Amino acid sequence: MLQPEELGQIEKKLHQAGLKLTPQRRATVKTLVRLHESHLSAEELFAKVKEAEPEIGLATVYRTLEVLAELKIVNRVSFEDGITRYDLRTEDSGHFHHHLLCQICGAVEEIHEDLLVDVERKVKEKYGFEVADHRLTFLGVCAKCRAKRQRHL
Repeated sequence: MLQPEELGQIEKKLHQAGLKLTPQRRATVKTLVRLHESHLSAEELFAKVKEAEPEIGLATVYRTLEVLAELKIVNRVSFEDGITRYDLRTEDSGHFHHHLLCQICGAVEEIHEDLLVDVERKVKEKYGFEVADHRLTFLGVCAKCRAKRQRHL
């Protein structure tokens, strides 16, 4: 779960990179923090930011997302739908978190445990390759869709 100081940390990283925190950029970052579990596309984020900052343009949101990705504040994530979504990196783990993706309703749930510690160790031992990060998405059916399916049987 994000803490209130996360917004301040993100703003600090932008300042350290020599970037101004314009009202449009601040609105984009605030919206990302507020909706951090939503895995929004640039267009979806734009629609949400526009509610708070009506003068913002889609290109500004795209540029802000690119800057945030370069600074490793957000990750680009692509699921089965082929749409690039943006996922806020949290300070609670050294790795990108894992996802559970429901193939029926499209719901995405995050797993913040690092489930692949043993796998990374084996990769290093066997191949001499040191893993810096990994991404794992489990495809399946969420509890709500399974329950709904059971009711219809």
